[in-house]
Amino acid sequence: MIKKERFEKVIAWFQENMPIAETELHYSTPYELLVAVILSAQCTDKRVNQITPALLQKYPTAELMAEAGSDDVFEYIRSCSYPNNKAKHLVGMARMLTNQFGGVVPSDVDELQKLPGVGRKTANVIASVVFDLPAMAVDTHVFRVAARIGLSVNAKNPRQTEDQLMKYIPAELVPKAHHWLILHGRYVCKARKPECDKCGLTSYCNFFETIGQSQKQ
Repeated sequence: MIKKERFEKVIAWFQENMPIAETELHYSTPYELLVAVILSAQCTDKRVNQITPALLQKYPTAELMAEAGSDDVFEYIRSCSYPNNKAKHLVGMARMLTNQFGGVVPSDVDELQKLPGVGRKTANVIASVVFDLPAMAVDTHVFRVAARIGLSVNAKNPRQTEDQLMKYIPAELVPKAHHWLILHGRYVCKARKPECDKCGLTSYCNFFETIGQSQKQ
């Protein structure tokens, strides 16, 4: 199956079977999502959703968090992964957001990456989820699923995966496609043991064609 055809069939399947695909992080403002995405690095969305209510009740705006110390923020996020670094990133992000952006989360990916704790993946999440822009955030799920299905070929890093996905996915579908791949990786195409028997993409999946089928025999 040629790559273009694989993309077309995978996209068609998701459009029919997962018409609604959204982030599982809880938020009500761009600032709240930015906080949640920074916390979500190497941490589950479930854990982040347990942490953010108290944190955001204490610091509901960037301006208020900018006045905090990282030790203060640490007390609210200590149950997530790498709380020391994330506390410093959150305070640094809030201060820069307040001082350089007037407290308004920018939509531009390059501008977003100027904020402490915001790499390309986080910036793309904000751009796509908040502003519905064609930005493809590649986390571990997207990187794995794209490679297994055959949407990305020989990609050695997230940026290479991003470039290949952006080439074939229509711009208007990119924000939703990001969530299609994340949710599929989270609940079906799992890292240690993909559940191919529950997957509707096996007819178009390179992994199933080459490995999954032999595992079932």
